[in-house]
Amino acid sequence: MLEFLQGLAYGLFLSCLPWFVIGMVSPRHAIPTEFPSRLQVVVRYWLVVPFIALLLWLTSLWGGFGPSLWGWLAGLVAVAVELPVESRLRRWWKGVKQRRRASRMAAETARRQAEEQRKAQEAGQVTLDPANPPADADQVVLALCRAKQQLLDAHRPDIAVQADRLYSRYSRVQEVLQARFDSSELAYERSRTLIGEVCYGAVDNLTTMASQASSVAGVDSDYARHRLARGIPLAEEERTALERRLALVEETERHLSDLSARNEKALTALDNTAVAMARIDTGRPQASVDTDQALYDLQRFVERAGRYGRNA
Repeated sequence: MLEFLQGLAYGLFLSCLPWFVIGMVSPRHAIPTEFPSRLQVVVRYWLVVPFIALLLWLTSLWGGFGPSLWGWLAGLVAVAVELPVESRLRRWWKGVKQRRRASRMAAETARRQAEEQRKAQEAGQVTLDPANPPADADQVVLALCRAKQQLLDAHRPDIAVQADRLYSRYSRVQEVLQARFDSSELAYERSRTLIGEVCYGAVDNLTTMASQASSVAGVDSDYARHRLARGIPLAEEERTALERRLALVEETERHLSDLSARNEKALTALDNTAVAMARIDTGRPQASVDTDQALYDLQRFVERAGRYGRNA
């Protein structure tokens, strides 16, 4: 056994030089990482592998009669065998981390959705279910459901909540219109048309946001940001690619913010419409006299009520 370890140490040490040359020429053939570099080649074949060979050699000094042939051969092919094994282990571990990250993202998405729903319920806001639209849903509400589903498919529930807010404002304005106007009046149809156009414009913004969000959903910006922040020397092409990746995500987020601001303006317009319509008095008075006169007459009746009892 000690003879085998001694031969393994010699063979492993001798294999460092050719693998170092191979790695300096093409790092991806000597380093089983996703983004190999020549610095990793230097660390592995000038420090790590020689240190392992030294430990094996020191262990074999306790006895034995010299290095064995099988140990030499095993040491010479050890790196060639280890590289594909390590590469498979790294891919397996990367898959495990991706599944864990996807699970955490799904849990975080569910938590955010629950939080948004809770806030919506506390604020009196109705939540749309794209799979089950309201029974009385018109074309505007159906369009909001489709836009919300597209945003949920793009993994942006933080933006999809705008569809719920638009639906709440739209429903409120419709209730005010029905209470203040008759459905046969021209003002009612004109107001309903204008409100629908505002909501359709907001739906177009939501659809555009869903398209842009889905276009960068597969961009691993966290990896690019972490890679650039590690301080490891990177090739110019890799650094440019990572920076461009981050720029795409940041530019898309700015566009999403601009579209979200437009929808906030639409929400404000709907709120203003509801308040303005609620102030309009289109009905006829139900009382024959005003309130002050009615209160005065009631007071006089109460004062005379006692005399009716005494006369009786």
